[in-house]
Amino acid sequence: MSQKLKVLFLCTGNSCRSQMAEGWARALKSEAMDVWSAGITTHGLNPRAVKVMAEAGVDISRHVSKTAAALAEVPFDYVVTVCGHANETCPAWLGAKAKVVHIGFDDPPKLAADAPSEEAALAHYRRVRDEIRRFVESMPACLTGTDCEPVAASGRIS
Repeated sequence: MSQKLKVLFLCTGNSCRSQMAEGWARALKSEAMDVWSAGITTHGLNPRAVKVMAEAGVDISRHVSKTAAALAEVPFDYVVTVCGHANETCPAWLGAKAKVVHIGFDDPPKLAADAPSEEAALAHYRRVRDEIRRFVESMPACLTGTDCEPVAASGRIS
């Protein structure tokens, strides 16, 4: 039996996109991967992200926002950066043995900032949640460069 891949989802504040990715990966891919999420800094857990994930049947309410430094002892196989800032500032030690893969997703809090209603704001979160799910569904094959489908207009593998 092969060993599970160790995957870190990294974002700026570990409050939304990386947390959703961890939630989806735990729900859909736990047989193939051990997963974590972290940020360059911590911003706390985004309540709208918790809400839209719960709507999809994934509970991330017990997740804790943490920095990558808190996971320094984990020998990751892959670090998946889910925002541009994390991709640009990914700590060098994270990628020392791990392959760094960037898949950028739109930032729901930024998109929702000027939403005229809570429902309009949540629509942004739901779209990004669903894009992240499509990416996670393609894992782990997509991490190795095989069987990769575009996951979103905004999401890109580089």
